Order: sequence, then structure tokens, then C-alpha cells
Amino acid sequence: MHKAVSVSASLGSMGLLRLFGVSWSWSLVAGLGVYLGTRSWKYFYIAARTVKRDLNGLYVLLRVKLALWRYMRNGSNIPSIFAHTVKHYPNKPALIYEATGETWTFIQLDELSNAVAHWARGQGWASGDVVALFMESRPLQVALWLGLAKVGIEAALINFNLRCDSLLHCIGVSGSRAVVFGAELADALQEVSSSITQSMARFCTGDLSAERLASLGAQPLDPILATASRHSLSPCVPPKGMNDRLFYIYTSGTTGLPKAAIVVHSRYYRIAAFGYYAFSMRPDDIIYDCLPLYHSAGNIMGVGQCLIHGLTVVVKKKFSASRFWEDCIKYNCTVRIYYIGEICRYLLSQPVRPSEKGHKVRLAVGNGLRPSVWEAFTERFRVGQIGEFYGATECNCSIANMDGKVGACGFNSRILPNVYPIRLVRVDEDSMELIRNNQGLCTPLCLAGEPGLLVGRINQQDPLRRFDGYANQDATKKKIAHSVFKKNDSAYLSGDVLVMDDLGYMYFRDRGGDTFRWRGENVSTTEVEGILSSLLGQTDVAVYGVAVPGLEGKAGMAAIADTTGSFDCNDFFEKVQRGLPSYARPVFLRISPQVDTTGTFKIQKTRLQREGYDPRLTADQIYFLNTRAAHYEAIDEELYNAIAEGRMSL
Repeated sequence: MHKAVSVSASLGSMGLLRLFGVSWSWSLVAGLGVYLGTRSWKYFYIAARTVKRDLNGLYVLLRVKLALWRYMRNGSNIPSIFAHTVKHYPNKPALIYEATGETWTFIQLDELSNAVAHWARGQGWASGDVVALFMESRPLQVALWLGLAKVGIEAALINFNLRCDSLLHCIGVSGSRAVVFGAELADALQEVSSSITQSMARFCTGDLSAERLASLGAQPLDPILATASRHSLSPCVPPKGMNDRLFYIYTSGTTGLPKAAIVVHSRYYRIAAFGYYAFSMRPDDIIYDCLPLYHSAGNIMGVGQCLIHGLTVVVKKKFSASRFWEDCIKYNCTVRIYYIGEICRYLLSQPVRPSEKGHKVRLAVGNGLRPSVWEAFTERFRVGQIGEFYGATECNCSIANMDGKVGACGFNSRILPNVYPIRLVRVDEDSMELIRNNQGLCTPLCLAGEPGLLVGRINQQDPLRRFDGYANQDATKKKIAHSVFKKNDSAYLSGDVLVMDDLGYMYFRDRGGDTFRWRGENVSTTEVEGILSSLLGQTDVAVYGVAVPGLEGKAGMAAIADTTGSFDCNDFFEKVQRGLPSYARPVFLRISPQVDTTGTFKIQKTRLQREGYDPRLTADQIYFLNTRAAHYEAIDEELYNAIAEGRMSL
């Protein structure tokens, strides 16, 4: 399970160190300085235990940084990097669509993206315009955003689970001039069609009748692309550079509806390249990508390896635990991108099959894997390496576990901590406010195992340290703090609480603010509260996450004020099915005469979170969403025990 650092990697590390003018003598002097300052032999013990890990991390960091500087100097961007990949691997399979078995070679992907570029330019759209993409995962989605990028147009990648107000918000917040939707999502678009500005062009890919297209005011896109030129275009204006916008990926925030995170070309390269080098991927690897392409994990960590490094990626329309290993064998996959903790648990819950040991998967990359699931997964399925990492689409403080330390999501060097300027700082556990010292600076943690908020110093001139924020500037400002490391600096606030051990390994602890993670998605309590309150005629609703033994993340629970005693669970279930994606629907309900509020009329959740879904702690009626029976049912002590003991599936 542990990944050894190769001799060649070590030599590469030393070569890069010499290139940057860093010598071993300097490192020894620095080490001696720290030792003299601390008067402790513990520093040398830590150095001996971590020097190989830290050298490999430094090698990866500098390799990515050098490549980014070279691309920036040459005026490159993601489409031009992809053009070089096409020259190297023209007839190699680039994307394989598992749903149909269709294979796209690199040259075919390039030509179709050229057709998209010609179509986009023919619409009169200019560099900097935005087009929303709303469809289920498929290779065409890659060709669409890549083709748009070739003429400087930015795609807004919309979560295909969104409906009603959330969908309308995401289309509008990016300032999209058009929306391209899949025929499978026509009903969802129909629900908001009357609220979308009439000037917004609409195009459909897939089979849809002429009558239905007319009702949506949409044009069929497939025949247009089929007749468009496949030749590359000459740019009418200077092409975008590495620090210009590529597309938007939506991320749940702590204060409301999804935010459109800005992904610039350098960020796309950085995320994909870090994954490639940190986990020793190879050009002959075949990746099994079973996460949605509107997400940075599926689109950048997964598809990015195809566009930048020439790997073949199998695009799975929807994750299937029962078909997972059979698919890996069928397509000869060697790398699995991208897991979340729940996916690994789903696979472990499946009955034993011969295919689970007949595959060639050597690496699984993702985050959120609990230590108990981690070890059981590697032992049962014989996957040699787990590439656990921490990071968000927009963050500048990503970390990676490169040497297989069970449970860790990454590390920061204890020998040279300032090489990668991230830090855990103290916060007030209730308010998540930064705690500052008498100089006005944030207070770094000094005790191993002490929880702290992860922050990363911002430097807009450094492609690894920049923070591009969101389409909404107010949302961007809320993620930036000043005077964190030193006076008047700025730092990105991750919103996540981690702990670090003596060797610098970091472990995810919890998400701060009004967001919790469930089924691999971040759920904004403020957003869900607003939707539920609207569905219930502006009733007071408190939404929060509650821990369930044996499960990753937190399950959603909603406390609903029912002043008349007329709450109808069946009617509520029908409403949430229409108004919320599956991962955001409350798993538990608590029906109360009123919901606690503060003196300023803010909903108070502390007591509700503490009592959870235990019916013995309240006189309120508690309900549980039985997904198999498709209804909410009242929780008594017997059902509560079944859930707590894992005998009732969520």
C-alpha cells in the first residue's frame, strides 16, 4: 500500500533543487538553525522520518511550477497544451463512453472541438462570453467546453441534479448568453424555461421531437456540429493565457445558493498535473472516471489527465457498485478516478465477486476515505496505492498524501514549512472566527492533534498561490482574510478544520460554517432551508447535518415548524423530490411547534444538532427517509437502534 519514492524521482528532486539554487549545505544550515532555536533533538528525529517524503513533495511542487512558468512565458493555454498532446497521440483512444462503448481518439476529440469552436464563432459570441452546459456526463461535454475555450468562450458547468430555483440561479449567476442542454434534462429546463430571459439562446443535444424543441425555444445542436468545419481556427483576437478564465464549476457555499468558482487555465493545469506527478501516473494508464464531469474531480483530475498527459479516460455515465470491477476489467483500467469515501464503502458492501481481484487497478485517487474503510478496501480489492488528497476547486492550499499514510489527506513539511505556505490557525469553534494574537496576526497551532482552520497565503503572481474566487465578488471577499501570516498579507480561508501530527501529516476533521458533506456533495444548509421554507409556504425551517455511525459525512436533518399540526409527510416527500437533488433531501425530519431563533431572529441549531434524531431526547416527532419504500416513516426506539447499529440502510 505504501508508495516508495523512486531513485529517479530523488535525482529529479536534487536536480530541481540545484536549479533553484538550493543546496544540501543550505538545508543543513537551516536545520541547524531550527535546532539551535528549539534546543530539541526532536527536529532531527522528524527530519529523518520525513526527508524522503518531503523531497518527493518538493520535486512535484517544483516540477509543476516550472511547467506553469514555461507555459505562461510561451503564451500557452489548455487548448494549446491539448494540441501538443494530439500531435503525440493522434490515433490513441482519448475518451471511451462506457454507456455506448463509443471510443474517441485524440484527433477525433480535437476535430469535434474544432466544430464546436466554428459553431460558437458563427453565433457571434466573443472571447469572454459564457455558455452554460447542462447535461449528464458524456465525452461530448468535454468537446463542448474545450471547443468553446478555443475561441475564448467560458463554459458554466451546471450540476445536472439541480432543479427549479437552484438551476435558474446557476444559469443566471454566470451571465450565460446561451444554454446547451441534454435531451434527458428537457423536463428540468422546461420547469425554468419561462423564467430564463428570451434573449438566451438554447441548444439541445440528443433526441428530442420538433414539438418539444419548439416548446423550449431550442435548436438541435447535433446536426449543426455534424456539418461544421473540423479544421482549427485562427484566433480573431489574442488567445487567452494561463491566468485567464477557462470555465466555471459550481461549489456549495456556507451562505446560500451555489457559487460559480472561477477556473483559470493555470488552475486546470495545476490540479491535473499535481495528481499526475504526486501519484506517479503514467502515459499508458487507463483511467476509470465515474464521477460527474460538472465536478472538478471528474473533469480536471480525471479528464485533465487525458487532455494534458495523453492518458485514456473511460467516462462512466453514472457510478454503479455492481458493475464497477467488471467495467475496470472490460476497459483494462489501471487507475480509478475519482473516489469519495462513500464509493469505497459501497464497493465493500457488495457481495464478493471474482472480478474484484481480476482487475489491473493499481491506484485509486480521491478524498474522504476513513482509515477502517481504507485498509479493508486495499486488502479486499488488492489496490496497491491510495492517492488521498485534500482540495477544493477554488482553493490554493491543496495537499496530497503521496506515501500512503493511512487516514491522512496530505502533509506539510515540518523541516521547511515555508516552502509551501499553508497553515492551520486557531478559530472559535462556534463562530469559526479567526483567533488573533496581540499583534493582530492569526494564531498558528503548536500542538499535535489540535484542530485548526486550513489557510493558504495568496500571491496572485504565483500560479500555485493565486486565488481567483467566484463570479460573485462578495462571495470572493468572504473567503479572504488579511494579516494572517504577516501584517497586511492575504490568505484563502478553506472553511475546513484539520489536525496535524508531529510528522506533518494532516487529517480532515470537519467542515466549518453552514455546509456539510453527504453522498460526496457539499450541501448548503442555507440553500436547502430557503427551498424547503418556500415549498412549505415560508414555514420556519432549520437544516443541519447529523452524524450517522459507520457513514462518512453527515446526513441532512430538517427541523420544521408546524404550528397547526397539519404537517403531511407524503405531501412533503413529493415536494422535495421535485425541488431538491437526492443528496440534499433531508434524511431525517423533526416536526416541532416552533424552531429556536436567536435574539436577532437567526435560526439556532446548537440544541437541535446535539439531540440529533434520537426520539428519546425530545417530545417532537422524528421521521426517517426510507428510500427503498419511498416515504418518510416515524422513528421509534427500535428503528433508531437499527439505524445506529447499521441495520437500516441509508
